[in-house]
Amino acid sequence: MRSHGVSPRTVVATSVVATFAVATFVLSSRVGRVSLDGAVRDAALLEAVEALRTARWAAAFVAGAALACAGVVVQGLFRNPLASPSVLGTTAGAAFAGQAALALPTLLGIPLRSDVGEVVYPIACVLGALGSLGFLLLFARRGAGRVALLLIGFVLTSLLGAAGSLLLVAAQERFELGRAVVAYALGGVGGTSLERVLSVGPLVAVGLLAAMAWAPTLDVLLSGEDEAASLGVDVRSARRWLVTWTAVLSGAAVALGGQVAFVGLLVPHAVRLLLGARHRALLVVASVAGGTFLVGCDLVARLVPLRSELPLGVVTGVLGAPVFLALLWREREHLDA
Repeated sequence: MRSHGVSPRTVVATSVVATFAVATFVLSSRVGRVSLDGAVRDAALLEAVEALRTARWAAAFVAGAALACAGVVVQGLFRNPLASPSVLGTTAGAAFAGQAALALPTLLGIPLRSDVGEVVYPIACVLGALGSLGFLLLFARRGAGRVALLLIGFVLTSLLGAAGSLLLVAAQERFELGRAVVAYALGGVGGTSLERVLSVGPLVAVGLLAAMAWAPTLDVLLSGEDEAASLGVDVRSARRWLVTWTAVLSGAAVALGGQVAFVGLLVPHAVRLLLGARHRALLVVASVAGGTFLVGCDLVARLVPLRSELPLGVVTGVLGAPVFLALLWREREHLDA
């Protein structure tokens, strides 16, 4: 009789990922361009630096966990190991909506209080992610193959990137606004406040719990929609809700860290190779691994010896693009399936 308990492989993988998560937290709080080992003697300044680093770690970890969880759901929904929120244009939709929410009130002369902005930005990002993923789902339902979905995602990313560039050009007329829009587009958690993390955190928590609740359905969907329907799954309802929660997770991640690519592709794929396709364990381990991975990337971004800090999206892009090409090459025989 088959046991449905936690497998030893899952326990080992969870322990290893949790160890790395703790290690990256310690490094993130201690490592930076300003050393805390006796170099800062002002107690107030030391407290401020520690608070900034804590907020930065929290933003990177929560955003990475959200992106990895969204990647697991998207790969299961489309039954495509190359799918991810960034490749399919979901994060581009969230980023464009966030840029619009950031820039348009100032450009149109509409006063927006900071506390209102903390609510508007995440909502705008979620709506942008939902719109782009819903558009892609229309083509998936018409029987588009893997290549077609990847191409549509590429077109969406390019189109939304062009629209974001238009906003950037308009924002350049105001120096501070232009810098904010550029930082948002390139990705980064350096300027994310703890208040933003606390306002977006509940969205991520709800999204993670919802994804866990839909894990058995994702397991059944791997056998195909027709087979899932014959087993009693309401495929249309499942698709609608899975798209919604993916948009919530992707939008929340973008609200925290801007447009950060490939986290939702690399981490779920790597964890799936270790644990297999059972989504409940996959979602838990991938979420922790995604947060840990993005914190590690943020450490690299702030330790590279440049005059200005390297954008987080550049680090994830440099790491992710070669791996995506390798996966694309390995899956080339199945792309038209």
